[in-house]
Amino acid sequence: MATWTALTTLTSKADAEALGAAMENLVPEATGIGVFEVEDDSGLWEVGGYFEEKPDIAGLELLAKMNGAKPFAVSELPETDWVAHVKRELAPVEAGRFFVYGSHDADKVPQDPAKIPLLIEAAMAFGTGHHGTTLGCLRALDRLDTEGFSTDRTVDIGCGTAVLAMAAARIWPGTPVAGDIDPVAVEVAEANMRANDMAGRVTCVEAAGFGNPALEAGAPYGLVFANILMGPLISLAPDIAAHLETGGYAILSGLLNEQADAVQEAYENAGFTLHHAEQIREWTTLTLRKL
Repeated sequence: MATWTALTTLTSKADAEALGAAMENLVPEATGIGVFEVEDDSGLWEVGGYFEEKPDIAGLELLAKMNGAKPFAVSELPETDWVAHVKRELAPVEAGRFFVYGSHDADKVPQDPAKIPLLIEAAMAFGTGHHGTTLGCLRALDRLDTEGFSTDRTVDIGCGTAVLAMAAARIWPGTPVAGDIDPVAVEVAEANMRANDMAGRVTCVEAAGFGNPALEAGAPYGLVFANILMGPLISLAPDIAAHLETGGYAILSGLLNEQADAVQEAYENAGFTLHHAEQIREWTTLTLRKL
């Protein structure tokens, strides 16, 4: 069965929310309506609707005009077997010695003992290693280890699938701590531990930043991962500096290439120096060392 999407943008959160509320009265009704801030520092808000029948184009045009929005872009989406699609798209990824794969590719796990396999299911798309930010963080970890750095105190802020904390636990001693503001992400992280026979190897907790006793107790850390967004990364700079030991490293990503300079400046002002930067497509990963 085909579905339809209708998307537009506005410059005001209040206007976007008002438009989203007005869309609830459309006939045929939307099966879902979302209002999101566009994460590119443009200041725009996106309003989207999803429909199981062709939406009322005239009604959408009227709502857009009444709320000062751009005309809706309406698209028909063909029926798709998304599970099969994701499995086709998420081929195994190699990041240094790390081999990230889904269970549908278990037969492709290399037998080379130098390789470190990490199983992340295809349904958990962000954090599989395919995204340039996660891939960059895994490469940065592998690079630090190759250079001779190691630590038994690692923390992953905004952990998602916790693939980064898992990777650290596979190559270094200690029990990394992984925190995420989303309780579902914490459940996913714990499921990933079990799937990789790593139950108890990473402590997974619900937390915003370092706001959990388990994260506070592990400080000072030798390595902090933070693969989130530019705004939270800049806000967290003093906190990451306070929880990181002198000579320790912060691996930061979630950054568009044009955002990297602003984040680097914030961390230099907090007492860090740039150790390495890598661009993967439109994303940058920064490795910084605390002076």
